Amino acid sequence: MFTKKFLDNGMPVVMEQVKSSRSFIIGIWVKVGSRHEKPEQNGISHFLEHMFFKGTKKRAARDIAVKIDSLGGDINAFTSREQTAFYVKVLDEYVDRGIELLTDIFLHSTFPADEIEKEKGVIKEEIKMVEDTPDDYVHDLFSRNMWGDTGLGQPVLGRRETIKSFTREDLVSHVRKYYGTTDTVISCAGNFEAEYVLGRLNHFFGSLRSGSEPETFAPPAFTNSLDIHTKDLSEAHICMGIEGLPYSSSDRYAISLLNTILGSSVSSRLYQEVREKKGYAYSIYSFLSSYLDAGFWAVYAGTGRKKAATVAELIIKELSNLHNTLAEEELRRAKDQLKGNLVLALESVSSKMQSNVRQQIYYGRHFSQQEMMNRIEAVSLGHARDLAARLISSRPISLTVLGPVSSEDFRGLL
Repeated sequence: MFTKKFLDNGMPVVMEQVKSSRSFIIGIWVKVGSRHEKPEQNGISHFLEHMFFKGTKKRAARDIAVKIDSLGGDINAFTSREQTAFYVKVLDEYVDRGIELLTDIFLHSTFPADEIEKEKGVIKEEIKMVEDTPDDYVHDLFSRNMWGDTGLGQPVLGRRETIKSFTREDLVSHVRKYYGTTDTVISCAGNFEAEYVLGRLNHFFGSLRSGSEPETFAPPAFTNSLDIHTKDLSEAHICMGIEGLPYSSSDRYAISLLNTILGSSVSSRLYQEVREKKGYAYSIYSFLSSYLDAGFWAVYAGTGRKKAATVAELIIKELSNLHNTLAEEELRRAKDQLKGNLVLALESVSSKMQSNVRQQIYYGRHFSQQEMMNRIEAVSLGHARDLAARLISSRPISLTVLGPVSSEDFRGLL
């Protein structure tokens, strides 16, 4: 059962009770991420995510680790381009302990200066790890190619030179500005008593200041360009795509169906054509990324140097032909697949927590599972074809390649 409440200070709390579950998860989501950072402070949201676990007024970092392990639970956080989230998952008998631990970290972390310096080294190693993982790193390069060096084009982890510059005052200022009631949403799911949880949250968050909303921006301009990063690797890693849709677009169900057909599964066109039929790639898939005011629809492929340009040509061909070759039977399979994926995903209380809070952030309302399935079912063949034509025929392609290639290999492709 889903409910939406507000704390006494106005913070929204979205809750979904699952009485058959033995677990409870609660997340605190702050509406600020790497796109909101000034270039000279790129990476500060992610850096702070790490620092929240380095000790509070009453717990050292080791005490936090021992506490969550003694509960048999999981406490963690993550940063994206538009949010920073902190969550704890415990058995339903430990609801109160879980809430107390998470709120202690969120409200009372001290950011010790010596831990800040140590964590700079940790995050620099994390950046190196990404750069040494080309099928991961190419996505950061692709985002920069599409959106530029600021906003959505900035890496979530930041850059070595910005990480090096952070001071404790930088972190405290960021928290003071953004971590308040006006930009925070709480979400919980599992087996719990709603009124009890609300009472505990009112107790802990009662004194939280209002903070300020992250700045709003003009929608970023999508750039179509060829961006080649020559590196001595065994494979060429390709990311190419077109401008997509923002998170709240009314066409979001139609584009999800198109993505399913194009390349999100083993029965998709790209997988069958490029991998199964031609054997040109081990990994190839299409994916959607949506934000508050922008989005993209892209394809990743890993292939040999000699096949890289050919694979890129095949991807463009499949994209270009999608709108006039889409058949009713193919759309029917995609609907069944997407609805099945939705049902299976939302069996997890963790997925419920994330789905509900994203709906609150981007739509300001809740869509039930049945309503989402109805909207998937309502997409007609004509709607899907029209959307594919509008997205693909009139929008330029951006292409990023990382590996043993040169720009000459792709001359004339775009």
